[in-house]
Amino acid sequence: MGNSSAKWRLKVGGEIVSRGEFRHTAPETMEVLLAQPVEPAHIWIASVSSEATEDAVRRRLQQRWPHAKFWFARSEARSGDLVNSYTQPLRMGVDRWLAMLGAREHSRQRLVVVDAGSALTIDVVAADGRHEGGYIIPGAALMERALLLDTDRVRFAEQPVYALAPGQSTAEAVRHGIALSQAGSVLLALREAGDPAPELLFCGGAGETLQALLGGVGKLRPDLVFEGLEVLAGLRGGE
Repeated sequence: MGNSSAKWRLKVGGEIVSRGEFRHTAPETMEVLLAQPVEPAHIWIASVSSEATEDAVRRRLQQRWPHAKFWFARSEARSGDLVNSYTQPLRMGVDRWLAMLGAREHSRQRLVVVDAGSALTIDVVAADGRHEGGYIIPGAALMERALLLDTDRVRFAEQPVYALAPGQSTAEAVRHGIALSQAGSVLLALREAGDPAPELLFCGGAGETLQALLGGVGKLRPDLVFEGLEVLAGLRGGE
């Protein structure tokens, strides 16, 4: 669950049978989830939303499935062999923690995990599971909104695609500049990571676009947060 929307997926017998997304400001978008005919035994939630939003979502889900067991994932000092670098582990966004935990299911090599969503997060994980540190950067959409909000004369109606070539209109200059900053952030993070060269994994709503901007390097694993949530629930006994 993010600040503006939430993604969900439903698994039955280990298989994904349905998935979707709803917006917190549009309660009707949750109806697809609530209309699922399956009675879930467990509902696992990873949230960076406010407590009020979490409570509102939980109430609706409990009304629909009163017998389901709810569990909210939180970042930890250690989950399996993944070790948090924060002195206050709970202050790390649980989406970052779960993305790294999910990434460890794909590779035990040194990793750079890129989650491109509302924010662009880049985290470095050593081969032994130690979190070396990371970066939090405004995502592409947030960058564009901030620029349009604070600059009166930067306005455009067209919607060019993100690209790295120099822009030949205001719209292109904005979009391409944002693309350059996002792609450049990943490249600089890789440079700072040094040797041994880490394996690069992408997730998040803009992960595929960012990977393409970088020439297709690395691997796209869009469900890392879901996968990490499942791993953490397993470590905690499916609470």
